[in-house]
Amino acid sequence: MTRSFVVFNTVVSAVALGFLAWLLLLHRGVHGGVDLSFMPAVNASFNATSAVLLVAGRIAISKKNAELHKRLMVAAFAVSGLFLLGYVAYHFVHGDTKYAGAFRPLYLGVLATHVLASMTVLPLALTAFYFAARREFQKHTKVTRVLWPIWLYVSVTGVVVFFMLHG
Repeated sequence: MTRSFVVFNTVVSAVALGFLAWLLLLHRGVHGGVDLSFMPAVNASFNATSAVLLVAGRIAISKKNAELHKRLMVAAFAVSGLFLLGYVAYHFVHGDTKYAGAFRPLYLGVLATHVLASMTVLPLALTAFYFAARREFQKHTKVTRVLWPIWLYVSVTGVVVFFMLHG
């Protein structure tokens, strides 16, 4: 891995994580003008789509269809990026969403593992794309053995969190 990629990956991931930490821990929402109350459902749809694309990408590569695998994984990354944009927009406007259900410990457990796992997806995905672009497929495979189940878990638990909050 080149030094410039390591610096790029570190800076992009740290800035994204720092911004999300500020958004979720310090920012309380602007609560005016724009109503983005529809976004949690849209974001859950993005998460579900990402999960389907991840599974389809895994199947494609297991069948040695590298071109389809590449397209599906880029699509999963793009859909996850759309999720992130929607998530940021919603939380910037509306602030934090409080859980009002009866299963608070379960909700907090799912949410905590979802958040912790999600923090690894961006740097691991960028690393996987880096190795794939350089045609270093053994290294790409090593990274994706760790990345794929985490990314799938984050996508699925994103949908679960939505239904626990809004279902």
